Amino acid sequence: MPDTAPIRAAGCVLWRRSPSHGGIELALVHRPKWDDWSYPKGKLKPREDARQGALREVLEETGMTCELGPELPTVRYRVGTRPKEVHYWAAEATGGGFLPNKEVDRLLWATPEAALDLLTQPRDRELVGVLLSVLRVSGRGL
Repeated sequence: MPDTAPIRAAGCVLWRRSPSHGGIELALVHRPKWDDWSYPKGKLKPREDARQGALREVLEETGMTCELGPELPTVRYRVGTRPKEVHYWAAEATGGGFLPNKEVDRLLWATPEAALDLLTQPRDRELVGVLLSVLRVSGRGL
């Protein structure tokens, strides 16, 4: 009998105030295994809390520390025959520095408009608008 339990994952739509244009920039990661642009995210460890997993994945993939903000919509899709659920948070970068690694070979800070063009998956592009709405409501970043 195949395993039908969802693959549990978590990540962040990581953002920072732009050092050059006054708006915000989103952190996009390039994963060489899939040759795609996405957000920092990954599978949760057994019994790991999704919030802690999101912070861990951001640090592992980007080298950045962050402050979690509001929870964003959970993204659901299939990986082969199994469902996958990725819990996302808005997160403001607070420090750190990127070093290429096995999972992520590039980190790009992009305006929200540029992110819409660069993100590979439509499900990731949908989170750009949600993030902007959340930041406007909270008065942060914009």
